[in-house]
Amino acid sequence: MATIFDVIIVGGGGSGLAAAASCAEQGLSVVVLEKQPQLGGTTGIAVGSLTANRTEFQRANGIDDSVDAHAEDAGRFPEPEIEDRNNETLRRFFLSHTADTLNWLTEMGLSFHGPSPEPPNRVPRMHNVIPNAKAYIAALQSKVIRHGGTIHCGAAVAELTRTNGRVTGVSSVYISNEPRTFEARRGVVLAAGDYANSAQTIGRFKGDQYTAIEGINPNATGDGHRLAEDAGAKLVNMDVTYGPELRFIAPPSRRGDFTQLLPSSGRLAKLLGKVLPFVPKPIMQSFIKRLLVTWQHPESALFDDGAILVNQNGQRFCDERNWPEREICVARQPSKVAYILLDHRLIDRYSKWPHFISTAPEIAYAYANDYLRLRRDVSAVANTLEDLSRDSKIPDVALTDTVAAVNRDRTGNGEQSRHPLEGNRWLLLGPVKAYFTTTEGGAAINEQFAVLDDNDVPIPGLYAVGQNGLGGQILWSHGLHIAWAITSGRLIGKHLATDS
Repeated sequence: MATIFDVIIVGGGGSGLAAAASCAEQGLSVVVLEKQPQLGGTTGIAVGSLTANRTEFQRANGIDDSVDAHAEDAGRFPEPEIEDRNNETLRRFFLSHTADTLNWLTEMGLSFHGPSPEPPNRVPRMHNVIPNAKAYIAALQSKVIRHGGTIHCGAAVAELTRTNGRVTGVSSVYISNEPRTFEARRGVVLAAGDYANSAQTIGRFKGDQYTAIEGINPNATGDGHRLAEDAGAKLVNMDVTYGPELRFIAPPSRRGDFTQLLPSSGRLAKLLGKVLPFVPKPIMQSFIKRLLVTWQHPESALFDDGAILVNQNGQRFCDERNWPEREICVARQPSKVAYILLDHRLIDRYSKWPHFISTAPEIAYAYANDYLRLRRDVSAVANTLEDLSRDSKIPDVALTDTVAAVNRDRTGNGEQSRHPLEGNRWLLLGPVKAYFTTTEGGAAINEQFAVLDDNDVPIPGLYAVGQNGLGGQILWSHGLHIAWAITSGRLIGKHLATDS
């Protein structure tokens, strides 16, 4: 026998929990089905920026903003050929609701620092949740539970059920090893995240040369996209991805990590939000840089200036200046990892402004010494290549031979315009891997979040939010994906509450 709710949410990340919280506060009975043992999705592993316009935080800082200005600026982040594929009407609709979303979150007790500038945005719009994006998950989960919603983790949805052409529920959901079926009076909402770690989907839409590249979230396997397509949905922009790009392997989780000791809601979080601008700069920089060196990618300028990539056998395997061939080649190396080698000149160059190894725009810059101080698991320094090889367990003869070959090219007919690698100080950064950060493909939707078929006709009973329901939008800047996830989730609850 099926368990009946007003709304079924497939996915327990930012968009799914926002949808469930919104439904629950509107008085709808709602169940969240999350395939992983814990909630969070990609939102839960992010730093947590939310980009919005016309906010109370902007007004408090004397910033005058508008939807039109934000819509225009959002179009400046992607390359023109990608921006040309944007659903401008839907993105403008989304941006018009971001201030209300931020208010909704602050009313839950969440606190934000900012807004911070991020060019080419003409004014500061990036609001950073305190302490990080896990605060969204905790606050939304709490709201769902307080309003009587039901959450099941470890509950993967195998298929949608349909009656007379209408999506009416989900089946083959295993909870505690027992098969379950759920029915929805008002609708099923797909909120299962992107497909950045689905080699099959990436290969199908983007090309087989990319299938070895992983998603930054290993659980982002495109389940919602599959369910939507099986129901007859039109999928758009499925070949558009953010990345591939190189990122350092995430640090091993440490019990008692500082960010997890900070409050995410309540009076302490509000107090933290007020005092954060007055925290001594060295303390604040240390906190921000710890996030920065964990999540941001090394700048391509490193390779333009002469740094090289080697694999774990000490071999150079590509021209590091060529994107995305660089990332494709990294994914084909042993264990899919590589290391960045800097000599004395490059270490000095990337130790001070304006040359940084990684950055979160207008927040902080990370230099060579920041990695040596904060990420010793991905950095090694030595006076000789032999000592560096010993510390990093890369064969010393191979590494020495590789540097000699590079220098022959740079003093001969190959790369003579580039500096040879030399000196008495060497830095090895890595391992790095090639990742897709997120994907921009999703089901076509309308402004009521109804999933559309190939004829742009709504599929009755089926809705999509977050990455499942991007609807052709291009959201390339810090904070737009989280803003869309929570905004679309908030609005679908309001819509379903009024859609009898």
